[in-house]
Amino acid sequence: MRVVLAEDLFLLRDGLVRMLEAFGFEIAAAVESGPELTRALADLEPDVAVVDVRLPPTHTDEGLQCALAARRARPGLPVLVLSQHVEQLYARELLADGSGGIGYLLKDRVFDAEQFVDAVRRVAAGGTAMDPQVIQQLLSRRAGDDRPLAGLTPRELEVLELMAQGRSNAGIAAQLVVTERAIAKHTSNIFTKLGLEVSDDDNRRVLAVLAYLDRDR
Repeated sequence: MRVVLAEDLFLLRDGLVRMLEAFGFEIAAAVESGPELTRALADLEPDVAVVDVRLPPTHTDEGLQCALAARRARPGLPVLVLSQHVEQLYARELLADGSGGIGYLLKDRVFDAEQFVDAVRRVAAGGTAMDPQVIQQLLSRRAGDDRPLAGLTPRELEVLELMAQGRSNAGIAAQLVVTERAIAKHTSNIFTKLGLEVSDDDNRRVLAVLAYLDRDR
């Protein structure tokens, strides 16, 4: 699996390269600026891009904007964005095109090699990997209003949070130590209460839930 990596801090970039290579990834390019990232994504057509939000020359959201432009040019390009802090706007922009192959992780997650590599693989496969802190903020933001989210039970909120992270029913069942049948029932209830059509497409299911939770009032 070919990866384009964009991170301006040399030590972190070098560490991520070594980690990904140790897990069998091929590093097509490891760059440190927005212009370099744009060229690498266009010329190398990687299987997945792992991108720091803030890159030179602007050190604002250069990395994110380069990744989004690349996805517009190549729809469905898998992109995993890394950020120092939770920014709901970044999550919203990633989700805006309504397709899969997206992820948003805090940089702290990269120190857990298995969790980070699992996120890269999930995104590369067309799935979704959203940082738990992002999901928690979206849930807490919506839980107190008059939307159907307020009607979810505590267990359904737990399931929704794990679902939004990109976990399958089997993964949620393992995390909560219950049966898959129980999770399927909770999932069905969640979609009914949120007014969302149940689908076998996990990626679209997650994106629909996140888009619903984060849409403007």
